[in-house]
Amino acid sequence: MTGNSTPASGGVTDDPIRIGTLLYTLVEPHRGHEVDYNRWYERDHFYAGCQIGAYNFAGARFVSTAPLKALRYPTGDGALVADPSVGSYLGLYYVLDGHHDEWNRWAVDQVNVLHAAGRMFEHRDHVHTGLYRFEWEHRRDADGVPAELTLDHRSAGMVSVHLEPAPGTTGAALGAWVRDTYLPGVTGGSPVASVLGFSPLPLLADAPGDVPRDETVDDRVLLLCFVDEDPTASFDAVFGPLGAAAEQAGVGRVQWASPFIGTVPGTDTYTDQLWADR
Repeated sequence: MTGNSTPASGGVTDDPIRIGTLLYTLVEPHRGHEVDYNRWYERDHFYAGCQIGAYNFAGARFVSTAPLKALRYPTGDGALVADPSVGSYLGLYYVLDGHHDEWNRWAVDQVNVLHAAGRMFEHRDHVHTGLYRFEWEHRRDADGVPAELTLDHRSAGMVSVHLEPAPGTTGAALGAWVRDTYLPGVTGGSPVASVLGFSPLPLLADAPGDVPRDETVDDRVLLLCFVDEDPTASFDAVFGPLGAAAEQAGVGRVQWASPFIGTVPGTDTYTDQLWADR
């Protein structure tokens, strides 16, 4: 490994609080229901659907406003999210290492209970909901924010990148190229403080039916990239060129890249900035 890249332990191998897996849920509220959706999610579902569960030790919500969505790529056929105007809200949750199966069983059972109790919100669409295994992190600074604290740190911005390996290349090899070759050359002196790498895991068969399944991307690489300032500049400088660099190296391609900023809990901030035609 090069630079400040570390294995999934974050370099603190005796620390019992380590990320094992991630719940990633990208959702689009129906127009006219964005305020109600935001309030339902942060005041009820964020906690009742995730945070009260055992081993779910961190969570945070992010939003992509219309100006941020305009930076997304690629768009159209072949993209993870073909329509760049959808996927406004992203929820991320870290699950303690070694307890994924217990947490996953609880989470599916709990959401089914909430469905039966009428505590879900029908005026929204799941764009992409998936489970991911934590594989590695790259820190710009040797003593930077550990992976386990990245959601609580409340960075100014976050960039989500999904990549798929080229034919004949594995997701592990693609992730290693990003970690060891690409990131060390672009994060030094940039606002990009840390990048976390993940690989996909399957959903349980009895997960709620409104959560779409995708059987064709089981070797995807997911990057969560935490930045110290508005993500627009770092997106253009660091993540915009990533797709072309991966293709030129013959290791893969970007399926979808999008900048986000954190929501402001307890407020309706950004609900009026989700779409360009508002």
